Amino acid sequence: MALEWLKHAFAVGPAAPFEPTQSQRELIDRLCREIVARRLTTPALLFLESVSPLGFVTGQALQFFKPCLTAFGGAQACEQFAVMLEHRGSIDWLSRRLTEISREQAPRTG
Repeated sequence: MALEWLKHAFAVGPAAPFEPTQSQRELIDRLCREIVARRLTTPALLFLESVSPLGFVTGQALQFFKPCLTAFGGAQACEQFAVMLEHRGSIDWLSRRLTEISREQAPRTG
């Protein structure tokens, strides 16, 4: 079969569990707390779910726009965030962390 090579051309191995570095964790926590403080948790989660399959491409786009984005968060923070997004499972981890922080900071009723 001439097309046998095509069968696995786009195969992706199983995702290894993503575990961010300490500096990435601090950056994500700061970002998540800002999102929750501005009451943008739901739109942020919706956005993350919509770009989840494109994590690597998103990381590459951040590398491309880094000169513009460094004005907002600094060059090192932008670099760490872009590198983190290139790992499979990072967007899912980010979504879970955003949900956790949102629940932590939810006003207590009752």
